[in-house]
Amino acid sequence: MKYSRSLSLVPYFLFLIVVLSSCSGNRATIDNSLGQYFDNNHVDGCFSMLNNRNGEITVYNLALDTTRTLPASTFKIVNSLIGLETGKILDEKMVIKWDGIKRPVEEWNKDMDMQEAFKVSCVPYYQEVARRIGRDTMQLWLDSLHYGNMNIGKRIDSFWLNNDLKISPDEQLGLMSKLYFDQLPFQKRTQEIVREVMVQENNTLYKLSYKTGWGYDENNNAIGWVVGWVEENMHPYFFVTLVKSTNKNIDMPTVRMNITKGILRQLGLFQGKM
Repeated sequence: MKYSRSLSLVPYFLFLIVVLSSCSGNRATIDNSLGQYFDNNHVDGCFSMLNNRNGEITVYNLALDTTRTLPASTFKIVNSLIGLETGKILDEKMVIKWDGIKRPVEEWNKDMDMQEAFKVSCVPYYQEVARRIGRDTMQLWLDSLHYGNMNIGKRIDSFWLNNDLKISPDEQLGLMSKLYFDQLPFQKRTQEIVREVMVQENNTLYKLSYKTGWGYDENNNAIGWVVGWVEENMHPYFFVTLVKSTNKNIDMPTVRMNITKGILRQLGLFQGKM
């Protein structure tokens, strides 16, 4: 299927400022019915979606939507962009050798290329990418992107995991729309490669692209992310799900996707009719 990348989208970060500061709700809808998906899974959280067709934003739990927390593995999106732009990642087929250290996730214990590392969310691969990028270059790019609080702390290979770097769901939503429309300060090729590795499902009804994340905040709450977009009938719908739980045994991979897909279905997606 062919999908349009029309530049008709009003830049999300400017639009959101207007919506939140005015509190008029003219183009933003607070949909509390979406809370059932979080309640049914016994978690806290928020959800937001930007409909590029009409510019409308749907939000559940606005307070959490505008609160910054660690990006966890969703930072692999930006780490990939910077790595590709600086040549530290040549392309999605660039292999980084396994360091021989056995880790709990068996999929990580081998040589792999960027495409596979992104799909299996391989932390060691992207830690090595961050080390190759280096502190000064990484900071320069985060400042240029205005990525969350732009704080990389003291450790170049773990700042997105240890609560130094923080970003809010609404900021993540703005990042997704800019990435989709080649509006980030990277070469088009760089953004195209990252968009391609984000694709998770592609069929005649829709194309679903996203990156997940899972970590723990300063209060030891489990934080789960799903950030990305759905394309239907040549229109993108950008979304961000944040899950927050005190349950240390939570099945985060299942919970975050059940919530995300449940909400998107309720909002009419995955049917090829939007």
